[in-house]
Amino acid sequence: MSKYRTHNCGELTKKNKSEDIILSGWINKKRDHGNLLFIDLRDNYGITQCVIDKSNKYFVQLEKIQLESVIKLLGKVVERSKDTINSELKTGEIEVVVDSFEILGQCKELPMPVFTDQEYSEEIRLKYRFLDLRRRKIHENIILRSKVISFIRKEMNELGFLEFQTPILTSSSPEGARDFLVPSRLNPGKFYALPQAPQQFKQLIMVSGFDKYFQIAPCFRDEDARADRSPGEFYQLDLEMSFVEQEDVFNVVEKLMINLFKNFSSKKLLNNKFPRIPYEEAMLKYGSDKPDLRNPLLIYDLTNIFTREDVKFDIFKKLVKSGSKVRAIVTKNTKDKPRSFFDNVDKWAKDEGASGLAYFTIENQNEISAKGPVGKFFSKKSLEEIMKITGADVGDSIFFACGKIKEVEKISSLARDKIAEDLNLIDKDSFAFCWIVDYPMFEVDENNKIKFSHNPFSMPQGNIEKIDFKKPLNIKAYQYDIVCNGIELSSGAIRNHIPELMYKLFSLAGYDKKQVDDKFSGMINALSYGAPPHGGIAPGIDRIVMLLADEKNIREVTMFPMNQNAQDLMMNAPSEVSENQLKELNLLLKKKK
Repeated sequence: MSKYRTHNCGELTKKNKSEDIILSGWINKKRDHGNLLFIDLRDNYGITQCVIDKSNKYFVQLEKIQLESVIKLLGKVVERSKDTINSELKTGEIEVVVDSFEILGQCKELPMPVFTDQEYSEEIRLKYRFLDLRRRKIHENIILRSKVISFIRKEMNELGFLEFQTPILTSSSPEGARDFLVPSRLNPGKFYALPQAPQQFKQLIMVSGFDKYFQIAPCFRDEDARADRSPGEFYQLDLEMSFVEQEDVFNVVEKLMINLFKNFSSKKLLNNKFPRIPYEEAMLKYGSDKPDLRNPLLIYDLTNIFTREDVKFDIFKKLVKSGSKVRAIVTKNTKDKPRSFFDNVDKWAKDEGASGLAYFTIENQNEISAKGPVGKFFSKKSLEEIMKITGADVGDSIFFACGKIKEVEKISSLARDKIAEDLNLIDKDSFAFCWIVDYPMFEVDENNKIKFSHNPFSMPQGNIEKIDFKKPLNIKAYQYDIVCNGIELSSGAIRNHIPELMYKLFSLAGYDKKQVDDKFSGMINALSYGAPPHGGIAPGIDRIVMLLADEKNIREVTMFPMNQNAQDLMMNAPSEVSENQLKELNLLLKKKK
């Protein structure tokens, strides 16, 4: 028997009545009733209510001890009376009458209380993360994360995958996000990079003859923080498979996600077969390649309506003539909504940086007409055409946005979510997965230069012999994203395993053969020695747990996160280093003027 405990703080029940026990844990709360002092003792497993009588010689000492001190106590289990049972605790039918206690770890004055889940500033929470992690909600989130990772490992093993570890110190890549660089002491003037992902290594594993690989991989990207992205470090389920097509990857990932989300959440899955949505369709219908399919609202292209003679909405007509697009969102049966509902949406759009959202409601008082600030600019025939395109009925309202394609996609996507929230249309008790497929291989940057739009190592679609390389923007790739509830969990692709084709595609993005050989020497060399067709994906662990825990910020499911400035306030990182360390690395710091 351990000298610290016979039981943990989450397991005593009526079956233990009259037993002499030893418990150890943190003092979560105290309630002084004069002659009786109640103490909630907490450990990793739960809370047990303990009580000590004023006649006990330890009463005064326990009365004065600081919350969050660690104590060991000896006592006897007694059954609570029916009117004092706490149904919220696993141990709620009993309490422990304290005989004696011992202080194991004294606590100083707390910078933040632990027994409550109320919000505190990020600075306090991250500086004292070890206290923050004692709080019930985030403690449970971190335990959930551990269980999710264990479940994933078990599932992947059952699916025939082998777990391998890939290097942390590697070479810098010209594609993707900014690298974290590590100076090499033994190779002066040269640097390692921490891996943004094990992309090249997992492909090399396939070339090495292993059929199915996975790992829970740490990835490092020098990016700014967002609610769904940690600055610096994150983890992903990295997997790769040989002799597969796109659907083979989908089948494995769908099976895993369905089992995972059914096992760890009571929310329903809207689709057991995840929809496949082409990229172009996603951008048109949802204004985004990360659509939340719980939202029933769709976006429609009404650009051609504003080329009609019988439409007199001149502001939009002029914009359309200059190349702008018009997108519309239909809200069903909103004729009785007050004017303030529509005006608030319009004001919100202006606050988002757009010029606003035009709107009207379709009426039929003798004939089809439109009620609203811009309704008078549309003829009966133009309204009927709008109704035909959008499926709108009498009593429905239509919001319009106009602008350059990227701008109008952005505001219409945001408006789709905003309006659905205002109308309470989103089913919060569900998970809606989908695949976004058929991404373009290339896109044009702000300097009108061709660049890779997604993953440069992807296989182009179609017959390789018939690809028109003179029209790179028409080339689609076997690239795909998996999205859940509007959150992108991962990107993936069927890989390009043919060196000659890789050289050709990189040349379209401005890389010559020597640059490809220099930057990707390990992989391009390996692909020249007989590479199998292969593909994979890497769903983000942090975002999966975030969804399962129903959290909005990735910080709430990460044990020791950094702040928005990529600083670890608890460990004071990043920190300055000594002159000797810099000298060993052949580095010299140059102060900014």
